[in-house]
Amino acid sequence: MTELMERPASGAAGVKKVGFISLGCPKALVDSERILTQLRVEGYEVAPSYEDADAVIVNTCGFITPAVEESLTAIGEALDATGRVIVTGCLGERPEKILERHPKVAAITGSEAVDDVMTHVRELLPIETDAFTGLLPVAAPGMRADAEVPAEQGRHGDVLAPSVKLTPRHYAYVKIAEGCNHTCAFCIIPKLRGRQVSRDAGAVLYESFRLIAGGTKELMIISQDTSAYGVDIRYRESEFQGEQVRAHLTDLAVKLGEMGAWVRMHYVYPYPHVEKIVELMGEGKILPYLDVPLQHASPRILKLMRRPGAGKQLDTIRRWRELCPELVIRSTFIVGFPGETEAEFEELLTFLEEARLDRVGAFPYSDVDEADARTLPGHVPEEVKQERLARFMEVAQRISTEKLAEKVGRVMDVIIDEFNDDEDDRPGTRLIGRTKGDAPGIDGQVYLYAGEFAGQVKIGDIVQARIEDSDEYDLFGEVVARPEWKPNVPQLGHFGKH
Repeated sequence: MTELMERPASGAAGVKKVGFISLGCPKALVDSERILTQLRVEGYEVAPSYEDADAVIVNTCGFITPAVEESLTAIGEALDATGRVIVTGCLGERPEKILERHPKVAAITGSEAVDDVMTHVRELLPIETDAFTGLLPVAAPGMRADAEVPAEQGRHGDVLAPSVKLTPRHYAYVKIAEGCNHTCAFCIIPKLRGRQVSRDAGAVLYESFRLIAGGTKELMIISQDTSAYGVDIRYRESEFQGEQVRAHLTDLAVKLGEMGAWVRMHYVYPYPHVEKIVELMGEGKILPYLDVPLQHASPRILKLMRRPGAGKQLDTIRRWRELCPELVIRSTFIVGFPGETEAEFEELLTFLEEARLDRVGAFPYSDVDEADARTLPGHVPEEVKQERLARFMEVAQRISTEKLAEKVGRVMDVIIDEFNDDEDDRPGTRLIGRTKGDAPGIDGQVYLYAGEFAGQVKIGDIVQARIEDSDEYDLFGEVVARPEWKPNVPQLGHFGKH
């Protein structure tokens, strides 16, 4: 997103206002939430437009070339509008790229650098603090504000958990680790964000507990490699509500599942212990959904990519579906990787036909500065990459159409994200939501008529809907019930029936 984040203004005279642009993936979004939380804690307002901003923070993405260009363009727009810009995020790890295009930026910090960002904000926009009226930092649930924690743990927001959300109230991203230990040939995330650093399970669980207590009904669990959670800290135990919980994905999933919200797993590598997670899905403890970045199916290409599990994906997927027949699998793939032959691309198409993945995205390979794949021989011409991408998506779309058609006639749980009323409709007549098999922003949607429940269903409600039709990516139906939502976490305030 390139527009400035909107936040309510207090209207206080003389208050310093900071514009904020957040780019990139959900993991970067969580970093943005932490920075915005600290801005609020220290008394700054977040400006909804360039005209209102005294300075602008740009949280950048540096993963692939188009993302780098988008970040540089956003920095330029902010500079032209305000003249005072602080750059942070992944691209900030490569300041020479930023300074080459924009030498007048006020400051550059790397990813997750909340303290550094705030230091530069204070230098650019100093504000007077008042011991009586100033905002005080609030410690993460379960921790004292003055608690001493290891430097790495503090770096990941466990003393100051985010309280500003950039997502709607009913869903949230929870980051359980940062960085990555893989050395994939096409990726530079370890160079930008470092090796994996996991959060303690207690910190993750207290943050999740707080979110659900505040009305959040869906938690998206994210990291660069969710399956490897806890490896770097040897699965150490930490306290949650009087118990000691291991920093292991299985233990974490069990505890999260007990809270009664929807729990969705993203960026899951197909390690053996993921079977335990799928068993929990089969038991209804967490959502039957796995986001697994497979990237290719040819063993040789996977080896060139330096991806784990080369040649074993199909057997793994079959085993997962035996454990949880309702499992929805989404994945992403790269077509036209250096050296990819027509036969290897056909192998990928065959895999797609056999695996029948529910949600699929694909990208043509593009060079990334500092990525090892740039030096591989046999780069595929751009026109061939685009032709393969079109063929791949044709197969993926047909499979998606067939799988969604199988849902017609079923009654499914749907979480409501927005209204879709026409001018002549009674308010709340048309709704847009998602099933348990759809993550926000990347998967399909469910378009619903509220029927007799028109005007009663609110954004964030979980309803039951009869599916009446489908197309390539979306479902269509009508609300048939509005059951009461009862999490196993005490609710703060009054949220009505739901």
